[in-house]
Amino acid sequence: MKNLILTVVTLVICIFSWANDGNQEFNWSNATVYFVITDRFCNGDTLNDCNYGRKTDYGSERLNAATFHGGDFKGMLKKAKEGYFTDLGVDVVWMTDIYEQIHGWMSGSGEINDFPHYGYHGYYPLDYTQIDKNYGTVDEFRKLVDTLHSQGIRVMLGANLNDPGYPTLLDAVQYGFAETGLTQQQAAEHIREWSYDRFFKGSPGWNGWYGRGWIRMPDEDWDQSNPLEATLYGMPDFKDERDEPVAIPQFMHRKWRMEGKDNDPWVNPSARLLRIDRSWSPMQYLTAWIASWVEEFGIDGFRCDIVENVSVRRWKELNEACNAALNRWREKHKDEAAGSWRDKFYMTGDIEGLSIDLRPELADAGFSSIVNCSFPKRGDMDGVVYTWQAYADSVNVHPHWHPFNYLNNSYHRDADSTNMADCAITLLLSPGAAQIFYGDETARKLSDARRNVDSNQAFRSDMDWNDIDTVLLQHYRKLGQIRKAHPVIGSGLQRTLNSHTCIRFNEIDTVLIHVLPEPGKPIPTAGFFPEGASVRELYTGQSATVCNGKVTLSHPTARVAIIEKTGLQ
Repeated sequence: MKNLILTVVTLVICIFSWANDGNQEFNWSNATVYFVITDRFCNGDTLNDCNYGRKTDYGSERLNAATFHGGDFKGMLKKAKEGYFTDLGVDVVWMTDIYEQIHGWMSGSGEINDFPHYGYHGYYPLDYTQIDKNYGTVDEFRKLVDTLHSQGIRVMLGANLNDPGYPTLLDAVQYGFAETGLTQQQAAEHIREWSYDRFFKGSPGWNGWYGRGWIRMPDEDWDQSNPLEATLYGMPDFKDERDEPVAIPQFMHRKWRMEGKDNDPWVNPSARLLRIDRSWSPMQYLTAWIASWVEEFGIDGFRCDIVENVSVRRWKELNEACNAALNRWREKHKDEAAGSWRDKFYMTGDIEGLSIDLRPELADAGFSSIVNCSFPKRGDMDGVVYTWQAYADSVNVHPHWHPFNYLNNSYHRDADSTNMADCAITLLLSPGAAQIFYGDETARKLSDARRNVDSNQAFRSDMDWNDIDTVLLQHYRKLGQIRKAHPVIGSGLQRTLNSHTCIRFNEIDTVLIHVLPEPGKPIPTAGFFPEGASVRELYTGQSATVCNGKVTLSHPTARVAIIEKTGLQ
């Protein structure tokens, strides 16, 4: 009997050790995701800053709000090797789309056109079969992905089935699909009086750009009340409902002929055979092109753009194609770290205003979440445990659907920038996936673009590695490491004890979270920690003992106490 008790005790200790070492099987439902705009993160190679005849400097920070600023794969690789992401406890790095972007600029702030707007953010795709030269080469991207994988970090990109990038003056000059009367140099200059709407209305007569088989034209009856037949910001809208075959647009074939072998360092090898005309619909081409990045690099997931503007069946087709591609990649790379991973291909996406509610039709299409727009962003910790309770309930009621929480992202900078330390607590201790927007952890400042009509560009400012709030960064790192070591924080059941205290638990781990602790004020444990048990507060490292069903921390120095049991009664 004594040996049996000793065996059980040893097993329990091993289980707790396993939980605390972060060795539980990875689960997207409690992932910590770092969302980075590659062009704004770190410039590792200044030689690739200018490409395609683009202009990067128009003379002021306001005019340069949406030009390419130089961030690239080499810069991200440098930071990955320095341990920047692992120090934050990151499970997933989400990069904005890396596909070659339109070469020219679009009018900033819409018709106001107060600055030239390039596709530095990856949302204006020109060519899905190759990498934009401003980010780096295929080999550089492979090194980055392989390095992140070797660190146990998944890689997520963006997927867009809704629209190609805008047709621009520079692209029209380079590929001859529309008459502009300009030289390449002139087309790269910012022309305030230029109107995209007038330019696009001439598209039916253009020479070989996307035709009626691919997109809705300006002279057609667009139904702006129907998301599936509407245009977003006037962007050309792919006809995702079309099943009839189309040919690849002539300008794309012209582009590929002009580039020849010179572009090999940037062409995705798995997409090369997808550059020929087939009896495919527009969505079949796009699905194959996008899935080829999974096939070639073992990409683990996609954030899908403008989900509600594309029919659900097309997202399901993309999910099926990506799962098949990921399985093939893993089969070919069995000896690599990521080759043995068994989680399915992950898909999330944005629908404006959506919260955490299960969307059965999207879950059936392969989505595991939709970005949670309702996450509280003011850092108010009074009562946040009740929000956490709703999220924990959702995670555990719907095991294949979870909240995907954020404070700031590429479209919205909503968090209280004066209270980011408390905001970090509410986010990183929240059930579900937690997305950090690059620079939230360093107090990245707004750029002067905040004075433009489209002030959103200001919160896509450059990461200033010489201006880091080291105290805030250390705070994020502590929380991130605690979250990673205790997956129960993101995916466990919750019992709420009061407006400041809750317990997260599962069969192998238990963590007590108490916000706004007060010196000498006991924290209830509700019997989850036995009387006399030794406990440790993870943020400060303080130790204590459970007495009368409570824990008292003599000197709480943080805005949160995160308590684990360290010894048996």
